[in-house]
Amino acid sequence: MDLTIFIRRVKFINTVPVTCFGAPNRLRIAFGDRMCFIFLRFMPTIIEEKTKELCEAIIAQPEMTAIRKRIDTFLADDGTRGQYEALMSKGQALQEKQQQGRALEPAEISDFETKREALLKNPVATGFLDAQEELHAMQNSIQKRITKTIELGRLPVAADLEEGSCGHGCGCHH
Repeated sequence: MDLTIFIRRVKFINTVPVTCFGAPNRLRIAFGDRMCFIFLRFMPTIIEEKTKELCEAIIAQPEMTAIRKRIDTFLADDGTRGQYEALMSKGQALQEKQQQGRALEPAEISDFETKREALLKNPVATGFLDAQEELHAMQNSIQKRITKTIELGRLPVAADLEEGSCGHGCGCHH
């Protein structure tokens, strides 16, 4: 029997009538007095739909357009990108050396500082770095709200979102 016909027909399983109403994106099966819903993977859930709406709202923000423009400008500028990558590599090498307990030479530190200052004088690089910070702040804000909602089982209020606040009933006395 065709699945769409099966879903829309009234069936009796263990003498319990089973009727599926609405779209054929779910199949209801009765086991005694329990009902189980099987959602087919190609149909989005309400959370997936709302997440998509959130993503659409994020990219529609004028701030996001400005952020994307600064990132794209940086990515298209091979010279600035190379300057940034060289500085990051140098910084990582110095950090690894320090973590190994080896002393950093004053010339190495001076070279790194000179390259860092040159990068920070480049408006394309600073635009990219600022855009990264703005994206990070936006991601943290969204993640914090979602995490608090899940933790609390309700929408968080301003006090719930304050730094150090674990929410009502935590007991850590922040």
